[in-house]
Amino acid sequence: MKRLNRTAISLVVGCMGFAASAVWSADTLQDVLKERGLSQQDLLAAAKTYVPTGKRDEFVAFASGGQSGQVIVYAIPSMRILKYIGVFTPEPWQGYGFDESSKAVLKQGRIDGKDITWGDTHHPAISETNGEYDGQFLFINDKANPRLAVIDLRDFETKQIVVNPIFKSEHGGAFVTTNSEYVIEAAQYAAPLENKKFYPLEEFNEKYRGGITYWKFDRKEGRIDPAKSFSLELPPYSQDLSDAGKGASEGWSFTNSFCSERYVGGIEKGRPPYEAGCSAKDTDYMHVVNWKKAAELVAAGKAKKINGHDVLMMETAVKEGVLFLIPEPKSPHGVDVTPDGKHIIVAGKLDTHVSVYSFEKIQAAIKAGKFESKDPYGIPVIAMKDAVSTQVSLGLGPLHTQYDSKPCVAYTSLYVDSQVAKWNYCEGKVLDKVSVHYNIGHLMTMEGDSTKPAGKYLVALNKLAIDRFVPVGPLHPQNHQLIDISGDKMQLLYDMPLPLGEPHYAVAIDAKKLKPAVRYKLGTDSRTDKPHPAATKAGEERIVKKGNKVEVFGTLIRSHITPETIEVEVGDEVTINLTNLERAQDETHGFTVSTFNTHASVEPGKTVSVKFKADKEGVYPYYCTEFCSALHLEMQGYLLVKPKGWKPTKTGLAAQNYTEADYKATVKKVADTQVIIDSVVAYITSVNYKDFPEVVAMVEDAFDQLGKTKDIKAKHEAAAAKKDWENANLWAEQVWQYQVKTADLGLRAKTFLEQNGAKKVK
Repeated sequence: MKRLNRTAISLVVGCMGFAASAVWSADTLQDVLKERGLSQQDLLAAAKTYVPTGKRDEFVAFASGGQSGQVIVYAIPSMRILKYIGVFTPEPWQGYGFDESSKAVLKQGRIDGKDITWGDTHHPAISETNGEYDGQFLFINDKANPRLAVIDLRDFETKQIVVNPIFKSEHGGAFVTTNSEYVIEAAQYAAPLENKKFYPLEEFNEKYRGGITYWKFDRKEGRIDPAKSFSLELPPYSQDLSDAGKGASEGWSFTNSFCSERYVGGIEKGRPPYEAGCSAKDTDYMHVVNWKKAAELVAAGKAKKINGHDVLMMETAVKEGVLFLIPEPKSPHGVDVTPDGKHIIVAGKLDTHVSVYSFEKIQAAIKAGKFESKDPYGIPVIAMKDAVSTQVSLGLGPLHTQYDSKPCVAYTSLYVDSQVAKWNYCEGKVLDKVSVHYNIGHLMTMEGDSTKPAGKYLVALNKLAIDRFVPVGPLHPQNHQLIDISGDKMQLLYDMPLPLGEPHYAVAIDAKKLKPAVRYKLGTDSRTDKPHPAATKAGEERIVKKGNKVEVFGTLIRSHITPETIEVEVGDEVTINLTNLERAQDETHGFTVSTFNTHASVEPGKTVSVKFKADKEGVYPYYCTEFCSALHLEMQGYLLVKPKGWKPTKTGLAAQNYTEADYKATVKKVADTQVIIDSVVAYITSVNYKDFPEVVAMVEDAFDQLGKTKDIKAKHEAAAAKKDWENANLWAEQVWQYQVKTADLGLRAKTFLEQNGAKKVK
């Protein structure tokens, strides 16, 4: 679907019978319509998703990266991909897993002392304050290797990975409580909770267990505190997704399950497969947990230590009135609390209905001790009829539910029907349906997991693409489809191929709630958010050699790496610490050394360390990997790995024959450039630039660059006095380089002011 500029949008309106002025003629637009086989509805859909150049989207979505082990960030409504965040797996562009600090984060995810270099990310969750998305942190789980990660949305970097101490797999993470006190993670496939403990499948019912972990989140530190976290032992049902109560249900959590039959497959032994045994019953169980009371019991010492981790055992949970079960339609995939917290909606994939559970009715049954039975582990079971307020038939394969800003309006994905159903859970009636392409799994509305959904848009996360995009081989991309839900009828707007992993679920937040930093405080280790011990200021660059260890303390700035030559001996262990001295926004530098499998992404203010063994003699160029300036290709250096005991036979570097005329030409170039800078400064200071924070930052950065020329000017003048025309010319050239950077920033600031209505000051 072709994107339109503002003029084209005016033409769209004109074609629909409205008066409009346009640069293009109507005939030209009609030619385009005919040539591309587009309808006016196509153009209207394009106009609804188009974001003009220089403008920004309303919402930002965070999608799981599936088998990539990453997180995908894209914008809505344009559906433009903004970033991939490395989480459980290395991500080379950002140097994640290649510099020492990010290696340390990945090392937190080791299991049994082994590196796990892939992950299966599934359910992202945004931190909340009073049930509303606050845009501070993102949590994401790894289904394959039960782990949870914390991403700081101040810089969109992974800061922590924790390994679940008792689970062997999990699906139902991450879900946060209303003030992000805990991040909920539920097990999936039952297994013995003790590490490295073997029990045969014949002892499945007795020795295998499920569970829910409540990870304690320390918002001040921005980290999970494993020592204050705990788990709840559950029966060997396959726990699935969870949700935290809110409003009326604050302090409770809900986790559904499948395979409550506790069936163990055995095709090899002549038995039916798992899919037959795990869907034999008409219902599975929703787990209802009073997590606040459970936390109090753990704090009172009533938990058992398993693998050094606090686990509240089922027997204690039942005795203390913490854990209850309610039948739910079989094979559900979603247990979704309504924004007011009064209802919990569950959809079973093998049932056409969604079931709306009343939290008030659940509490009444618990208070009255009204249970229809107990499960085989003694957990009280509330009768479904005593907990459900209504059931609504939506279609085949109902899966996951999200909410609208309009009261009582919900959206449920229909996997088998390949549709989205819009319905009213208060009145129990279907309002609308729209077909998607194809086999939708999860869906998301804007801020749809919070107490205040924003409405406007819905994204269908479809499992199959089939005929939607240009074929790229047997492995197709996923298809995320944008749907307009602002009116009574849903309108499909846009297909977006997502070619990274199998994005399982996504969450979207109002873009204005995100407050990412534009630079780090000089010398910051971004993974710890603390000063880097090897941070280096300009003029403090040095190389320190102790025995066979060489440590470089260097800096990066357009357009040079300091030092520009590093000499070591074969066999030395080399650590290169680099601080990006830039203060200009978006002036990132990269760093790599040829063939040593190392890379760093060094954003403004950041300090990064790379370490490797110089195990082969030779000459190895290093350079900035991020195109940063006009002289980016000249931002280079050499690592010289010398044989042991090597002695030089020649001194002095290769020189060029610069003349006094060359020097004078460079000085004139410097003077001419300064005239341009002065004119730009005159414009900026003549308008109300201080009313624009973005411009204030650019101006500060520009003068920071210009301020570096004073010492350099003294050097080229001193060299000229000695008639050293080579150094005089080169130092004068360096002054010009700083001027170019200053002018670049100044012109960016001037353009911004002109485009954003700056006014003359009196």
